[in-house]
Amino acid sequence: MTDSSSDAVRDTHFYEPGSCTGLPHSPFNAIIAPRPIGWISSQSTDGVLNLAPFSFFNAFNYEPPIIGFASNGPKDTLANAETTGEFCWNLVTDGLASAMNTTSAAVPPDVDEFTLSGLTPGTSRIVRAPHVVESPVVFECRTTQVVPLQTLTGTVTETRVVFGEVVGVHIARELLVDGIYQTALAKPVLRAGGPGDYFGLDAEHKFTMKRPDGHRTTG
Repeated sequence: MTDSSSDAVRDTHFYEPGSCTGLPHSPFNAIIAPRPIGWISSQSTDGVLNLAPFSFFNAFNYEPPIIGFASNGPKDTLANAETTGEFCWNLVTDGLASAMNTTSAAVPPDVDEFTLSGLTPGTSRIVRAPHVVESPVVFECRTTQVVPLQTLTGTVTETRVVFGEVVGVHIARELLVDGIYQTALAKPVLRAGGPGDYFGLDAEHKFTMKRPDGHRTTG
């Protein structure tokens, strides 16, 4: 049983979203953190390559594997994922952080972010969308849904969540030890709060907890 008495004595800051937070910067992104980065590569119907990072990204289904990212407003990646039905997710590692940041620049639709960042577009196995050759892990995806988010009052926001089923997975063999993917070995970069905060990940901070009996485990 938890001691609820601590709630009575804890000094807390409270605000209602949509009004003034009373803080120098909204803490929302910093609280929901760190988050994996949705580094999405795509291609327009005219063949123009695109590469952009998305702060709101995650996995949403295990079998079949489905991932999703949120586009806050109309962006080239959203348009490409909708019109071509394809995209790739590329893992951002510590060695690729600077290049990833370069691809976040607001540039015209005809600008190729692969060229802008000095990265290499790779030919994917299943989808036509290219992937980042330098990234050690790539998901080839086909778009399954594009869902507009709406408020409590039913107002449709500018944000669209793009879901894609993973149809192909590329993993650098050095990240597999006895056939098991080593998350920390990849040194992924994770998004945090503020205008430019990120976190790294290493094995030193890893700990393991087994689920209680009766719970489904994943492997």
